[in-house]
Amino acid sequence: MIQYIADAFTDTLFSGNPAAVLPCRQMPATELMQAIAIENNYSETAFVVRRGKGEYDLKWFTPGGEVELCGHATLATSFVLHRFADRGVEEMHFHTLSGELIVRPCPDGYTMDFPVGPYKAVPVTEEILAATGGLAKEAYYDGGDTVAVIGSEKDLAALVPDYDAMRRVDGRGLVITARSQDFDFVSRCFYPKLNVPEDPVTGSAHTYLTPLWAGKLGKTEMVARQLSPRGGTLHVRLEGQRVFITGNAVLFMQGEIPFDL
Repeated sequence: MIQYIADAFTDTLFSGNPAAVLPCRQMPATELMQAIAIENNYSETAFVVRRGKGEYDLKWFTPGGEVELCGHATLATSFVLHRFADRGVEEMHFHTLSGELIVRPCPDGYTMDFPVGPYKAVPVTEEILAATGGLAKEAYYDGGDTVAVIGSEKDLAALVPDYDAMRRVDGRGLVITARSQDFDFVSRCFYPKLNVPEDPVTGSAHTYLTPLWAGKLGKTEMVARQLSPRGGTLHVRLEGQRVFITGNAVLFMQGEIPFDL
């Protein structure tokens, strides 16, 4: 059984967001997928099963549990399939808990076609203020991640996370975002409830950050940067109820797991 490790949303090793990708003959039992994700201890481990030409079942697991949508591990999976496991495939259709996701190779890497993520304005609560060091000016939540908009890219880069406070905020994780001078917008994404304190680059967060900032900036094509220590750049485009996210990936390693899946 071959497992691939790829850095996503980057052209350079040791940056972007690493993900483990396991092409499987059939989808393993949930308990086994969870155990492998814990053993890997990456923010995401992806399990992919080929249905037919360009058609795949895809699941994602963090060390803390299964998630419904993961952008960087989808990008890493597309890279692994296109370059190694299903060499040369030109359009990939992934069947997931979030519905069908389509990925196509392009000159800049791979473009992922995702549904717009849900978000709606909510009050800035004391919990959100505590989790953002008192910086939150706006907040959004609709059952997924809580999003807090703050006033300055500099403040976001300097923020020292209080994970205990972040765990008290509603939702799966806390995404903090600000307007940028060098990019269109920047963000940092925290998931301590999933045993992922700070995610290096979070594709799924950009399914709602993209329409949020499109409304604020009056544009539908933008360049986003995630300000984690590893960092990552995402090219995003909004078309109706779809978000197109483009990024690249590089292979760190491939190795054998001593059993067949």
